[in-house]
Amino acid sequence: MSRHRFEAAVEAAVAALGLSRGKDLVGLLAQRRSKERALAELATPGVGVAVAEVYDAMEAESVPQAEAAAYVRGYVAALLRARDTVQVRTVWSGPSTPAVPVRATAQVLVEVIDQAREELLAMTYAARPYPALTRALAEATSRGVETHIVVETLAGARGLLSGREPAEAFASVPGLRLWHWARDRSAHVRSRQHAKLAVADRRTLFVGSANLTESASRRNIEAGVLVSGGEAPRRAAEHVVELQRLGVLQPMDAVGRKSASRRP
Repeated sequence: MSRHRFEAAVEAAVAALGLSRGKDLVGLLAQRRSKERALAELATPGVGVAVAEVYDAMEAESVPQAEAAAYVRGYVAALLRARDTVQVRTVWSGPSTPAVPVRATAQVLVEVIDQAREELLAMTYAARPYPALTRALAEATSRGVETHIVVETLAGARGLLSGREPAEAFASVPGLRLWHWARDRSAHVRSRQHAKLAVADRRTLFVGSANLTESASRRNIEAGVLVSGGEAPRRAAEHVVELQRLGVLQPMDAVGRKSASRRP
């Protein structure tokens, strides 16, 4: 028997919860927990409506909780398998050619940010306010994504960047954590924090030449690689987190002033 409403509700709920908390939903269904109990235990901004719809669809289409749990378990397992399948795609901005379709780097960056449900890590050299990226970052933090961005500083760039501090591009995003490379100038003469990447939930990695600016994302010729699944996204995220733990990367506040605290 086809149960379109229930299947659609499960898809939306797992997308909102993420795969790890999707497993928690499986457990609640298997234990025959009520809708109210599930909403209490899965209390995360933006997921209540989706979880409630799973229960409402179960009732409307007469889906037993044991069957619902089995379906959600299988759905999550399929997504986990798909996630581990490695896909690599090139991303170009600028003039197109018949051989290579061009996707705006900004579009890909927004897609990576939108995919994040638990953690988002990004690094950039230059940064300027860009509404599409700022909006995507604000939506990520509002749904509970732990978001960290590493930026260069004007002092670190030593005259190669001008104007406002790159960190100020993200001052309007509440909950976002900013970091900088606290390098020893005597050991790193003329060094720059020049990496440009974004990692969502350690399973999607975008790395390329584009800074987090509108000109880099939309107007320049830029090239990058989008990696989904496999080891590369996880290893990239682990490297950034380890640099934070070691104090190589240190926190800044939202307008670029250096802070003494470290990531817990």
